[in-house]
Order: sequence, then C-alpha cells, then structure tokens
Amino acid sequence: MNLLNFIAHYPDESSCKAKLKSIRDKEGVVCSRCGGTAHYWKKDKECYECKRCGYRQGLKANTEMHSSNLPIRYWFIAMHLLTGTKKSFSALELQRQLGHKRYEPVWYMLHKLRSMMGRRDAGYILSGMIELDEGFFSTVKPEEDRDKPLKRGRGSQKKSKVLVMAESTPVEGKTTGKGKPRKVGHIKMTVIDDLKSETITPLVEKHVSNESVIDSDHSTSYVKLEDTVKEHRPQVIPKTEVGKTLPWVHIAISNAKRQLLDIYHHTDPQYLQNYLNEFCYKFNRRYFGEKLLDRVMLASVMYKNQFRHKYG
Repeated sequence: MNLLNFIAHYPDESSCKAKLKSIRDKEGVVCSRCGGTAHYWKKDKECYECKRCGYRQGLKANTEMHSSNLPIRYWFIAMHLLTGTKKSFSALELQRQLGHKRYEPVWYMLHKLRSMMGRRDAGYILSGMIELDEGFFSTVKPEEDRDKPLKRGRGSQKKSKVLVMAESTPVEGKTTGKGKPRKVGHIKMTVIDDLKSETITPLVEKHVSNESVIDSDHSTSYVKLEDTVKEHRPQVIPKTEVGKTLPWVHIAISNAKRQLLDIYHHTDPQYLQNYLNEFCYKFNRRYFGEKLLDRVMLASVMYKNQFRHKYG
C-alpha cells in the first residue's frame, strides 16, 4: 500500500479503531479473566465486556499494542512504514515524522513489532534444499567488555555471530535473477553466542525439516548435522567461490548488513535479533504486495505481546 492509499484508508484515529475492531471481531476476543469468548461491545466505553464474568478490556488489550498509550494510528503508521519500504525506518526518524515529544515510546513500539515478526516467522519450518552458513555483523562492544582489549577477527567483541539458513532449490537448465543457479524460498537468521556444534545443531533441528538436504562449508561447527537431516553435503569452498556455492545465504547477509548500515549509526547486539526479524519477515513475504500491511495488522492482534517479558 502506497502512502496516498494509506492516508485514504486511515485518515484519522476513528478509522484506525474501526479497522482494529473489525480484525478483533473476526479473529475472536478471549477474556483475560475467565477465558470466555462471548463479548458485548460497549460503544460508549469503546471496550469489550465478557458475557460470562463482566470483565472489560479495551481494543488494544492482549495485542501487540497492549498497555501502550500511543494512538492506534501511530501503530498503523509504524506498520505501514515498516512494510511499505524496502529498507527500514529508525525510531528517531519515526519520532520526527509523528511529531511525538518522547523517543522511548516510539522505539519501544517498533521493537515490539519487530519481535512479533520474529515470533510469526518462528512457526515456519525450512524444507527441501537448504544453504547454511554464519555471518558476522558489526555491533557495539557489549557493556561487560567495554574495558577489555579489542580482539581481532571472528572473536571480536564488535562482531555478533548470526546463523543464516535459506531454502535454495537448484534450477535445472536455466538461471534465475542475475545468473543465479538457485531459486530462493524462505530464510531464517538467528543470533548465536558461539560457533560450537552444540549451539548450532539444536537450532537446525528446531528450524529445518529432518527430510531436508543441507549444503554448507566444511566447518567443524556442522559436524553433527548429518544426524539431524536427511543429507548433509559439506564442501571445502575457496573464498572466491563462496558466492557461487552458497549464493542466497550470502546475498541475504550482504543485504541485511547494508540495511543496518544505511539506517542506523550503530547496532546494539542486544537488539540485533529484532532488526534481523524485520529483514527476514519482509524477505519471506516479498511477493505479498499491498497485502503485507494487512498481514502485519492481523499478526499484531493474534500474537500476544511477549516483548516486555524479555526486555523488562
């Protein structure tokens, strides 16, 4: 949905409330107190009242907007900007565009949406042929390492490790895109603490079907993957051939890094996963077009907020 269409559909707060109510009515409202699913709509109070116990809850209750004092239209604008642009939007820029006085509520809102995107994508299991590799993203030095000497290479405190997986099917007899011999499906990016096989193997078990075939380099981090999937095909890959052997993993890593560099001055490792959630969510739905905004609205209602439990 482009900007003009968005303004036409949601010109004010009342239109946004009507849209949110229509989604909640369709998906069903569950009482937080007794679990009842039958409710009255109290028009004068703009809230739902449980027919069983009389408990009332507002439109935002038990959604990603739960406990937020920001207008619903702010949330819709944030969803539109996150889904309507190929790249992303910083909280500081969104604060300027909204004319809001305080930065923290806007920052919190964006990260709740990104966290929701990650939880939504967690329900998908990768299958078929999978490319797998790790990426190293530049982040600020963690607080506990601020006084320690900076390490070099892969162990640097200013590099966060990310496991990247991509569904990648070979295309017989032709190439796709700019000469790429594989067609990409869904991708997943997960921030990890280390490159030990004890860390990586459980993640592959969780996110990849056991009937899949995995292509990777010959790293010792992947030595146990043959027990997890149908076939593991490790290869000794020269640096000059990495982009040809595992093309989509490295395209995803490159594009995600470029997005972070273009939008943010620096990235805190504590929140890197949320930024990657947004990148993967949009990549996996790159053909949704104008339906993407509606999907985010629906997900924000269906996925009860867990962000405050993770970050306090």
